[in-house]
Amino acid sequence: MPNIRLFTSESVAAGHPDKIADRISDAILDEILRQDPKGRAGVETVAGANRVALFGEINTTAKLDYKKIVKNVLTELGYTNPDWDFSTESPVEVYIHHQSPEISMGVDDGGAGDQGMMFGFAINETPELMPMPIAIAYALTRRLDKVREDKILDFIRPDGKSQVTVRYEDDKPVGIETVVIATAHTEESSEETVRKAIFREVVTPVLKEYGFKITEKDLIVNGTGLWHKPGPDTDAGLTGRKIVVDTYGGYARVGGGAFSGKDPSKVDRSGAYAARYIAKNIVAKGLATKCEVGLAYVIGHPKPLMKTIDTYGTNTVSQKEIEAFSEKLIDTSVKGIIEKLDLRRPIYQQTSAYGHFGKKDLPWEQIA
Repeated sequence: MPNIRLFTSESVAAGHPDKIADRISDAILDEILRQDPKGRAGVETVAGANRVALFGEINTTAKLDYKKIVKNVLTELGYTNPDWDFSTESPVEVYIHHQSPEISMGVDDGGAGDQGMMFGFAINETPELMPMPIAIAYALTRRLDKVREDKILDFIRPDGKSQVTVRYEDDKPVGIETVVIATAHTEESSEETVRKAIFREVVTPVLKEYGFKITEKDLIVNGTGLWHKPGPDTDAGLTGRKIVVDTYGGYARVGGGAFSGKDPSKVDRSGAYAARYIAKNIVAKGLATKCEVGLAYVIGHPKPLMKTIDTYGTNTVSQKEIEAFSEKLIDTSVKGIIEKLDLRRPIYQQTSAYGHFGKKDLPWEQIA
């Protein structure tokens, strides 16, 4: 008898309140880096009922129009209707200040902008070398946003979630048990209309891409039946609150810090990217079929205090060879990571939705 287990991961749409906050924080970071590649930031956004508030610290020569940045993000995400009590007309409060000189002192010399541990992971379950559950969950929310943006389903509003339960047999993904979709929609749309349309236009085509299918009875749409008002008036959003969604969907360990709004001197972000880069290259090169890389840093110090590589017994070469490959692949000092992956660029808004990993154009996803 095969060993059977189930694993569930979730994702959220780009218009989910927490993702609104992540997107605004990363839009501010991108504008800083566009004007000042050496600029530093740690920006937190709160999106609440009819209000956006910006907190954190920056150290930059960039000139920033915060309210314009926020309005542009909300327009792109579809929050243009004041009736939702959160929109482009909502007031923006700014409490961002200059970066602490104690932090700047260490970072100026090439040290880490914070302490902490970071993990990177890769597995050969999908073309993206990501775990199957989170890969499908991302694809579902991406498709949910697309059918709204392209007006394929013109009754969908910009907030939603996906959840997928994958069945494994002997550690191989072999089927889908259940898919859950939550999506805001117009008042005129019935529960049945929404469910059938989501099954037809979102779930079926996405699962087909991964070689799976389900029947309509295996789909749950809006567990309470109806959902009309999207966004932060229903549920406030905060930068960095979706770190499991942002990484590996709970399939692998995550570090202690979030990513969005932080420049690459913050190893919460750059260290996690470097760890993924190492893990993905190890799997892509056939040195293992599953790999987790761990790094740990201390504020003001350039090199990691810890570097571990675990292939869970799936390695095809010796541990010594894998470690040598890693050392040649990338220098894991803060400066080494930033230079190797060219991280002082305005590339971060695209990471604020559908995860930070598995997107082929990002520098930490490249195969050396």
